[in-house]
Amino acid sequence: MNFYYPNLQNDMWRIFGLAFFQNKDYFLNESKNGFNQLLIQQFLCWKGIALSDTAFRVVRLKENASDKFLDIVEKIDLERILELISGCDAIAATGEKAAETLLSIVSPGLEVPSPGNFVNVDYQNRSLAVWRMPSSSRAYPKPLEEKAEAYKRMFLSVGLL
Repeated sequence: MNFYYPNLQNDMWRIFGLAFFQNKDYFLNESKNGFNQLLIQQFLCWKGIALSDTAFRVVRLKENASDKFLDIVEKIDLERILELISGCDAIAATGEKAAETLLSIVSPGLEVPSPGNFVNVDYQNRSLAVWRMPSSSRAYPKPLEEKAEAYKRMFLSVGLL
């Protein structure tokens, strides 16, 4: 995999297209059979958006893509990552498992917010808004437009829109 969310069955880049450009097809390639990786990378750099997994090593307990059957063996080294991006004051986790993992690092025991909401935490001498965003998977039962609206609210809140 050369970049995050390359599968056309995942709606992440459609969500970003709607949130930033009011066009769900904005990040599709010319032939509409895939996403334009270069355009996505340029956009992310322009906006200052970094992407990462919340887990470094995982074991799939069943042969499917469901996060429900994912055993996280090693979490992301968030402290090190944040040292590299010192201006970061908000993190968004896509989906429940990612949000649970992220909060277990920054504030163990804190309840995971509902999709489209956030909690403020103090972590490593900085204040962070930790957002739980709706999953971009089509298996998550929300319309694309509703997911995009949640992301748009988050991007507005953190000053990217």
